Amino acid sequence: MDELTFDCVDVRAEAYAAFPTLVFRLRVTDPSPGGVHTIALRCQIRVEPHLRRYGDTEAELLGDLFGDPARWGDTLRPLRFADVSVMVPAFTGSTEIDVPVPCGYDLEVSAGRYFAALDDGEIPMVLLFSGTVFARARDGFSVSQVPWHREARCRPPVAVWRELMDRYFPNSGWLRLHRDTLRELSRFKSGRALATWDETLELLLKETRR
Repeated sequence: MDELTFDCVDVRAEAYAAFPTLVFRLRVTDPSPGGVHTIALRCQIRVEPHLRRYGDTEAELLGDLFGDPARWGDTLRPLRFADVSVMVPAFTGSTEIDVPVPCGYDLEVSAGRYFAALDDGEIPMVLLFSGTVFARARDGFSVSQVPWHREARCRPPVAVWRELMDRYFPNSGWLRLHRDTLRELSRFKSGRALATWDETLELLLKETRR
């Protein structure tokens, strides 16, 4: 099993899921002649923000996540995006499987804030693998572990993330507020007969610029 390898060949926005889902397409290769019966595969997906460049607007929006750009040499650390498990069916040689990853648009989660700050380009990611391999053997099956150093890198376009979010949350985002803050905003909105929360926040922003 030392030669078991993984490659991420595509990342796409799932068109027909009940909730926002990114689908990572994996190619799994095992050159042993006996083939693999199944793999109980675990995958941790991380974002590697230090592996791309950022425009001025992006850097400004990322300030509350990584601090001043002058400190980014120390603060641009990997962000955990997801932990998922999937069963790889029997194969000989190589196979490709889909790994669905449920996503949200919570701007208080580090990965969500990071994605929302990007204008274009790519998102550098690494997929770290572990799990159990059940392989065919002469007398039945052998059991071994996926080596801890197995990984795969991918760079899905920012456009894929935006396509996913626009499909479920078109032209919108989400903020979680303390109950007392929400009550005060509601009083402000009602007192000025504002119709929407967008109008409420736009008026507050205008007042702060005076």
